[in-house]
Amino acid sequence: MKQNSACDIVQDYHRLWTSGNVDMAMNYVAEDITYRAPGTNLHGKDAYRSFISGFAPMLSGIGEIAQFVDGNRVALFYYPQTAATSTAPAAELFTITDGKIVESILIFDRLSYGPPKRN
Repeated sequence: MKQNSACDIVQDYHRLWTSGNVDMAMNYVAEDITYRAPGTNLHGKDAYRSFISGFAPMLSGIGEIAQFVDGNRVALFYYPQTAATSTAPAAELFTITDGKIVESILIFDRLSYGPPKRN
């Protein structure tokens, strides 16, 4: 049986969680995943699932995905679209080991995803 490439794993994972299927996406995540994002450092699949599950329902779409692959590391660049913003970019670097995502580092502007400003 052919093993999926790091790029395939990340693309499948990303497609699943951004369409709201977090449980299926977690099939691509290692039990001991390390996750870093602005204001958040998590360890373990359960903590990661909880974090992703909290954000996934806010998504209304994903814009313009680009990627860069370097062996077992895959970077995605995209625009998570929510009620608060559709123009704030995000960059995420995934590390794949033995067919699972073992590390994710997410960079984005947290303030862009807060409540809309009132004038």
